[in-house]
Amino acid sequence: MVSRTFTISNTEGLHMRPAGIIAKEMGKFSSNITLVFREKRINAKSLINIISACIKSGAEVTFECDGEDEEAAIAKVEQLASQNFGE
Repeated sequence: MVSRTFTISNTEGLHMRPAGIIAKEMGKFSSNITLVFREKRINAKSLINIISACIKSGAEVTFECDGEDEEAAIAKVEQLASQNFGE
């Protein structure tokens, strides 16, 4: 398992557009990908679950990837984070 922690810098947090990008891109991997926010463990492949977490700007989140393509998955998360998740 690999994990990375990021601070959400999008002014609106993880609303529909960035959450959709995360879910779409993470859905391409066979690994289990979990988004950890406070005490919540969220399936990062689920748009509804990401939006339901109400992740605001400035929040710290951790992505955990576990599976055969975990390194590629975490690399994609890092790329998305560097681009403010499409914002």
